[in-house]
Amino acid sequence: MNSIAIDSSILVTTFRRPRHLQLVLESIAGQRGGNHDFEVIVSDDGSDDGTAEVVAAFATRAAFPVRFTTQPHAGFRLARVRNNAARLARGRYLLFLDGDCVLPSHHLAAHRLRRRPGAALLGYCARLSEVVSRPLLEQGLEHGLAQQNPAHRTLANLVTREEAQFLAHRHRRAWWHGLIRHPTKPRLAGGDFGVWRADFEQVNGFDERFEGWGQEDDDLGLRLRAAGVHLASILDATCSLHVWHPTDPTATRRWRDGANVGYFARRGRLTVCRQGIVTRDRHSILWGLPRTLAATPLGRLVQNQLAGCPIASPGGACEIEIAIAAPAAQFTRRAEKRLLFADQGTTQNQQLIAAADHMTVIETVARAESVAEISAALDAAG
Repeated sequence: MNSIAIDSSILVTTFRRPRHLQLVLESIAGQRGGNHDFEVIVSDDGSDDGTAEVVAAFATRAAFPVRFTTQPHAGFRLARVRNNAARLARGRYLLFLDGDCVLPSHHLAAHRLRRRPGAALLGYCARLSEVVSRPLLEQGLEHGLAQQNPAHRTLANLVTREEAQFLAHRHRRAWWHGLIRHPTKPRLAGGDFGVWRADFEQVNGFDERFEGWGQEDDDLGLRLRAAGVHLASILDATCSLHVWHPTDPTATRRWRDGANVGYFARRGRLTVCRQGIVTRDRHSILWGLPRTLAATPLGRLVQNQLAGCPIASPGGACEIEIAIAAPAAQFTRRAEKRLLFADQGTTQNQQLIAAADHMTVIETVARAESVAEISAALDAAG
């Protein structure tokens, strides 16, 4: 087993649902085709209920490598949990999966058949009812399926007509959005999608500044698209199946009510996030600075904070462009984020303010606290 090169990594995230996780692992063991040239990494958010033991027992009988990682639980940190798995991955293709979604036996093969360079494949789940899910949870996949109608002896056949119609509609919409080159759709759902590891690493993975339920996957989709990765649905070929459980108390009923909506909707999103697989401090950002930066006391403070950082050539494209508020100041280059610094005594330039993605006002440049305020703004930008 160790001599086989790892082609794909199935990354399963979980938290306090060991029975669901066991079903997911059983479904992965039933993947057909190939020669077990894949690995499974289970990434846990600090469960204290036997989750680690479930993974350890499964690893002893699996025909492929199985690894486990966990972190102390400190609130809902799904972006970090997913990145933890990706950091361990050895496969060139990453298949992300929620720990309550089982896979039909052709799922991995479908991804391998459909995947193309420079593209990510978007899946989604069909939701199983409590009635259908309970035998699976109580007896496992093999015996639980035997309790279903004889026509429903495979996981794929458990998908109801209504769920199949919903997924078909979702696939058609994704196809249409791709055809018209929609700037934000189709949206990526983090619980079931595949992406080349090189593309995932190119954007620095999930943004770990997302804490609490929601939006971290939408953000990843936008950044992959900005990096030139094509997002396409695979729902005409496969889907995962969500095993019923009570609604998580951290989830909101509506997307727009999520705790992260404000951060997600910010202006000036960096394609390569700052807090992802690796942490990007200010010395890993390409900055664009005005020629007259050192002409004012505020500009000199900013300049001192960016000493030794990569600076774009005059007029050259950058990740973050900085301007110092002044009557004739302006943003002059292509940048992903425009950061404006101003002091209280500066005459307001409304056109400059409107062009800025974020503005930091320093009350008095001579204060010792001003350096800390500037430093915090530079570290938070993006």
